[in-house]
Amino acid sequence: MSLLDLRLQDIHNRLHRKELSVSDLVGESLRRIEEVDGKIRAFLTVDEEGARRAAAQLDKTLGDGGSKGLLFGLPAGLKDNIVTRSVRTTCASKILDNFTPIYDSTAVDKLQTAQSVTIGKTNMDEFGMGSSTENSGYHPTYNPWDLERVPGGSSGGSAAAVAAGEVYFTLGSDTGGSIRQPASFCGVVGLKPTYGLVSRFGLVAFASSLEGIGPITKNVEDAAYVLQAIAGHDPHDSTSANVDIPDYISALTGDIKGLRIAVPREYIGAGIQPSVKEAVMAALKVLEDLGAVWEEVSMPHNEYAVAAYYLLSSSEASSNLARFDGVRYGVRSPQADTLLDVFVKSRSEGFGDEVKRRIMLGTYALSSGYYDAYYLKAQKVRTLIKQDFDNVFERFDCILGPTAPTTAYRIGENVNDPLTMYLNDITSIPMNLAGVPAISVPAGFSEQGMPIGLQLVGKPFAESTLLRVAHAFEQSTEFHKRKPSL
Repeated sequence: MSLLDLRLQDIHNRLHRKELSVSDLVGESLRRIEEVDGKIRAFLTVDEEGARRAAAQLDKTLGDGGSKGLLFGLPAGLKDNIVTRSVRTTCASKILDNFTPIYDSTAVDKLQTAQSVTIGKTNMDEFGMGSSTENSGYHPTYNPWDLERVPGGSSGGSAAAVAAGEVYFTLGSDTGGSIRQPASFCGVVGLKPTYGLVSRFGLVAFASSLEGIGPITKNVEDAAYVLQAIAGHDPHDSTSANVDIPDYISALTGDIKGLRIAVPREYIGAGIQPSVKEAVMAALKVLEDLGAVWEEVSMPHNEYAVAAYYLLSSSEASSNLARFDGVRYGVRSPQADTLLDVFVKSRSEGFGDEVKRRIMLGTYALSSGYYDAYYLKAQKVRTLIKQDFDNVFERFDCILGPTAPTTAYRIGENVNDPLTMYLNDITSIPMNLAGVPAISVPAGFSEQGMPIGLQLVGKPFAESTLLRVAHAFEQSTEFHKRKPSL
């Protein structure tokens, strides 16, 4: 068994008993990356020198009795749109191929306070635009359970790295399901926190009103530890919520007696793969046996979520990505002779097809004469979708459904069909539009042996409830214990 398969508490106990060093953990992570990442291709950058240096420093801290960090010594991967000082941050885009930041994001600062070790930066769909990690400007990432299938996206590299045992945990970002869907496809746990709970400072912006940073882990307990470390108000982020942070670890009691669960019929209707629906219904039976009660409900505006999301996110992307122009930072086209050439050629050569598609869609939706017909109408639909959640949460503690309508599909299967790819996000997008928290946990396997994710959705800032329910389910099943064979 790998050292990275141990429970967090077991690792910390062994560290304090001097049976294990942080250098051992980091060495195990780097060895595993060397062994399997040629197949998985989860990483864009591995900072071996920096990781070994940090491990040596933490070993010295351990010897001095200063190992008090919540995530002490744990090797971590970071999605490559989370800014890291002196470590290349590309957003998997050629336009940022040479970008090395001079500061850390707040989430990275908090991980350093928790004394974890950053191993490197993980692959993603370019600027977070995609659901399969096939839109990376460098190379696709492959699902550890089946190397002919996608790992999901856009945090596909982060999910694949955890599933393959390359690091202990990773951070991803979620704009429309980009943590939860790859977690589902790769058989790991993915948590999208409430909008504003985790600082977005240092997260390279795609759609600012929708996205946030969250953990991808092997189990629910680890998700609680990582969330505890990275949550909290940040004065650098104007959207950061100034709320009290509870003890998420102590919420894992296993007691869900009397918990009220809503199951929207729209989440288990047409378009849901039969094996996925069976897994969801089986999960409901497990929770029912643990004392929860459930009822089918309707969320009538769910069918408009995908259209509203792609209008709003593309509009925000059109605005946010205007800063990448070949002038201030990033790659500048060597073919440019005039200032206009710098703008046009740098962006034409630097951005991939999916990014260009969304910039064009967003620019059109924001243009004079179309703003009211598209962007404004999408904002009104977003309000209706949020009201659907508010209405359900008046009577229920959480909402349950599939994380994704299908299991992982084959590489190349949907890459030339953007509409089909977009519709795959139907079960994950509404939560970003409403700003509510959601978690994906392993809940079964398809006939082909591919993981299935169960999604639990909670009230704003009710991550403790979500973690409690997810942990209770996890402890009553064995799905999270299965590992891909590489």
